[in-house]
Amino acid sequence: MSSLKNVLYFQAGLGVLANVFLVFFYTFIILVHKSKLMDLISCQLPFIHIMLVLTGGDMWLTDIFQSLNFDNDFKCKATFYIHRVMRGLSICITCLLSVFQAVTISPSTSFLANFKLKLKKYMTYAFFYIWSFNLSFSSNLIFYVGAFTNVSETNQIKVTKSCSIFPMNNIIRALILTVTTSRDVFLVGVMLTTSAYMVITLFRHQRQCKYLHNPVSHLRASPEKRATQTILLLVVLFVVTYWVDFIISSTSGLLWMYHPVILTVQKFVVNAYPTITPLVQISSDNRIINMLKNLRSKCHQIFLNVYFFLV
Repeated sequence: MSSLKNVLYFQAGLGVLANVFLVFFYTFIILVHKSKLMDLISCQLPFIHIMLVLTGGDMWLTDIFQSLNFDNDFKCKATFYIHRVMRGLSICITCLLSVFQAVTISPSTSFLANFKLKLKKYMTYAFFYIWSFNLSFSSNLIFYVGAFTNVSETNQIKVTKSCSIFPMNNIIRALILTVTTSRDVFLVGVMLTTSAYMVITLFRHQRQCKYLHNPVSHLRASPEKRATQTILLLVVLFVVTYWVDFIISSTSGLLWMYHPVILTVQKFVVNAYPTITPLVQISSDNRIINMLKNLRSKCHQIFLNVYFFLV
């Protein structure tokens, strides 16, 4: 069990560091350079994933609350609420990225091409509605979570060392599960639909390139193609981790019990997407790669200058 905890902490640490790097990078790009609309969407994901990892169980945020002498009940409600909001934002922003890229690469003759010129205006509204919806949608759940007590232990699901989910009316539980599942299934369906559309569009474009260009230019991937492939990878990763998490959560909710090992495995699955996503974004963004290469060359030059000076 301790080894699983260590793996979980290592995963969380890696995810936080990678996402913090992306937050600073995209903030710098947006404030200093001419940013793309994609950057405005992408910069939200690392921030959301930092909060998602920090609130995903017995992580550092609970220790921060503890050091500030917050009440255990408030600490549990705050971390649970933030985690649920960030989980909803993660699926919404990932879906938004998928839709945005599908519109971006759509041919001029397609129906989606009509939205290209209005993307910036639509994105502003989309950000407002997504954040407002998720902040309000999860607010009702804070009434059913709190500090773990020794009274009626069998009626509580202990989800961390100090927090638990309290019993709720079967109708309310079924309603919350139905609404949450409907939202997630709809968004996953949109992601899969747009992903299939992007795959078909890329296939058609690749087939046209065979006849219009020479083999060298055909093999050179365009920025749009690389961005599309990255988003497709993120969508596949999200869908896989989501359904594994959904199966574990649904089973535990129906049985009204959480085994500590199962809970740790679920946390590992939930944190897999926030941890791998920034690594995929970093490895696929040429601006980051070029920046790191320049930084490495400068450090190497400084090291050589210092070496020759000392010699």
